[in-house]
Order: sequence, then structure tokens, then C-alpha cells
Amino acid sequence: MHAVDVDSGAEAGVGADEPVVLASVFKVLLVLEFARQAAAGQLDPRERVRVTAGYRLGGWGTAGCLDDVEMSLRDLAHFAMSVSDNTAADLLLERVGVDTLNLLAEELGLVRTRIVGGPRQLLESMLAEVGAGDEREFAALFPTLTPAEVAALGVFDPARTNASTPRETTRLLRMIWRDEAGPPQACAQVRALMARQVFRHRLAAGFGDGVRVSAKTGTLPGLHNEAGVAEYADGGRYAVAVFARTPEPVANATRTDVAIGTAARTAVDLLRASSPRHAG
Repeated sequence: MHAVDVDSGAEAGVGADEPVVLASVFKVLLVLEFARQAAAGQLDPRERVRVTAGYRLGGWGTAGCLDDVEMSLRDLAHFAMSVSDNTAADLLLERVGVDTLNLLAEELGLVRTRIVGGPRQLLESMLAEVGAGDEREFAALFPTLTPAEVAALGVFDPARTNASTPRETTRLLRMIWRDEAGPPQACAQVRALMARQVFRHRLAAGFGDGVRVSAKTGTLPGLHNEAGVAEYADGGRYAVAVFARTPEPVANATRTDVAIGTAARTAVDLLRASSPRHAG
């Protein structure tokens, strides 16, 4: 994990430079690139996209719809960030380009951040590795895998999937909150969308009601991530990224979620206690 004071740069962390699997946390970089292209006039955020059955993965938002849906690119960005809609993310990625995301990471100094594909590509790699012909067959096979067999899949290996480090993740967030990751209107759009995330069981759970938490989760069986910014009424702003693994390959782990929030709050409390501006 890693935490940094957005304004002073003071930091705290554990294993902050270890490579980690991003899972859906990669959508922060994706939506930032979309917002930058919209601000530059390279795409029309109102452009309509039809979400057909061939794109649906199951899950939240358009990914779980039973019928075709049509919406704008900017609404796809909203769904990708607010409910972690994987289909929306795939369609956005198709529009802005994987190579462009990697160029953006390089531009922002995220030298250990790498994007190899979207949710559909990562799912297809899992199907191929376990020998499943489709998602239904995969759902039947997955519970029969041992924890070691699950951990050996490419989506759980930072060297073979979308990956970064906790420190680079908070660097990205700090730049977004300081309007240094692109045009101010693009950074503002990403901040607004992250504030609309519906999931409040990880980082936000560690802070009181008076603290505004804007964040993005990332989840795979056995991987539980969240990165976001906690903003206090006194003006303190702290970017935090926590990446956790559980021994068993499960997607829901309440105790782990609570630990993520506790770790984030502990790191921020440490930063605030050491800051003359917020001490006491």
C-alpha cells in the first residue's frame, strides 16, 4: 500500500514499489485518457455506442443487461467508474486505444505501469488457460481449481496483466487531483466520476462521514484492491492505494475489505499527525 499527501508530498507505505495487479483500478487511467481526448476535441463524448450481446460480460451496468443498450461515450465512462462496468470499459478502450494508455502512463512518469488489454481480453485469457470454451464452462471449472492453480493464471501475475505499483497508483491520483495529469477539465471529470462510485465497503469504510472519499475498486477472486483520495473538511487531501490478497480465491471477503479501510485510515492518520498543518 501507499499513501501520499496530495499537497505536501509526504508519504507512507508498505511494499509501495512492489508490482501489483490492477484489475479494475486500471479504469482510472482509461477514463482519464477518454477525458483528455474529449477535452482536446479528438472525440465527441456524446458519440452514441450500441452495446450488443457480443460485448456483454455479465456483472454490473451494461455488462449485465439482458437487451441491447445505446448510450454516449461519456455515459460509458460514468458506468465504468461508478459501478465498474466491464463492458463499458471494453468499449471505451476500443475507442481510445491500448497503446494510447501506455503512452499516457509513460508521459505521466508511470514507468512501471503497463496495460495489456481490457476486461474481455483478460477473461478470454483465463478461458484459454483453464481450457473452457465459454463463460458458462469456465464458471463450472473455476471452483474445481486449487488456490495454487488459480494463482498461476496470467491475470494474477503482474508480469502478464494490467499492472502497476502502489506508489505509481497514488502518483496518478495525486496528479489528477492537482490538475497535472491533463487539462483541468479532464482531471475534474475524472474526480467527479470517482466521487460517484457506489461501492463504499473498502477505503470509504475506514473514514468518517465527514471525509469525502473518491475511489475505484479492483476485484478478482483472491485480489481485493482500491485506490482513491480522502478529502477532509480542513483541506487535507490524501491519495491512498491498497492492494490485498486472500489465501482463498474468493471475490467477496468482508474482513479483507474492512482491513483495506483500516490500513488506509491508519496511513492517513500518520500523515496528518506528522503535518504541522493538520496535527491535532
